[in-house]
Amino acid sequence: MSMLSHALRSLVITAGLLLASTAVQARTAAAAAPAAKAPSAAPVPLLWKVTGPGDSRLYLLGSFHLLQPDDYPLSADVDQAFAASRRVVFELSPQDMDSPELGRKMVQAAIRTDGTSLKQDLDAPTWTRLQAYATKNQMPLAQLQGMKPWFVGMTITLGQFTRMGLDPALGLDRHFMTRAAETRKPTSGLEDIDTQIAALSGMSPAEQQQMVSEALEQVDKGDEEGRKLHDAWRRGDAALLWDAMAVQMRGQYPQLYKRINTDRNDAWVPKLQQHLREGQGGTLVVVGTLHLLGNDGVVEKLRGKGYKVERICTGCAKPKR
Repeated sequence: MSMLSHALRSLVITAGLLLASTAVQARTAAAAAPAAKAPSAAPVPLLWKVTGPGDSRLYLLGSFHLLQPDDYPLSADVDQAFAASRRVVFELSPQDMDSPELGRKMVQAAIRTDGTSLKQDLDAPTWTRLQAYATKNQMPLAQLQGMKPWFVGMTITLGQFTRMGLDPALGLDRHFMTRAAETRKPTSGLEDIDTQIAALSGMSPAEQQQMVSEALEQVDKGDEEGRKLHDAWRRGDAALLWDAMAVQMRGQYPQLYKRINTDRNDAWVPKLQQHLREGQGGTLVVVGTLHLLGNDGVVEKLRGKGYKVERICTGCAKPKR
């Protein structure tokens, strides 16, 4: 699999919550709360604590934007971080996630306005495969002709995740938006709608063409890659997620990687530092997992600013002595 295919899944885990959000806007807030079920092992969290002066601290939690009922309940570590926080910060605020503007702007960015068609952006083999996929899955190909390839690729990938049983209404972001509302904790977003959409719509024509091609390839291969990422998230396997989502992508597609990850992380750090001023208390930050990992991640960037940073993971294997 090429690294742009990994990039596609990275986008689902980071900026991909846009499509997930538009899919659940019609549901009630209660739908975001997992239904009662038989107990299962809680996921090992990708959770870090950043300590600032006085009582200020950040809890950085790596999200998977589409989850399933068995991913709940969460670990005690996560529940304790939420309880110890005065506020909750997301990539997009709950107000933006639930705003009609989100769907409107997403569609506006995805619609072609230059008189061309989707078919003109795709090579012949990809177009043929897309026709077969649309027929099999009852997708309105005539309407897709008026959309840009990045939107089509994201739609295919989101559909694959949902067929795996991963539900945007159960994503970690939605879960904590509901809990924050129930406990009346203030919430905010690190980005606005336009910034999130730009992470997708800013892809080059070549990247968009390959995005569709590889989305269709992964459909043909089943859900192996999606399962691999979801399982790694459940295990709290930061190393595997970093290797699968970022390392080679950063080397082979540096501009794409910079746009969807590094630039956004750099923009977030000063905003997060505001929550690390003395007297701020605790803040839980729930963002896509990729943003927390590696040398380019928020965790290392804050450590580089001189803050004490430690992973909170009582379920992690202890190193042998």
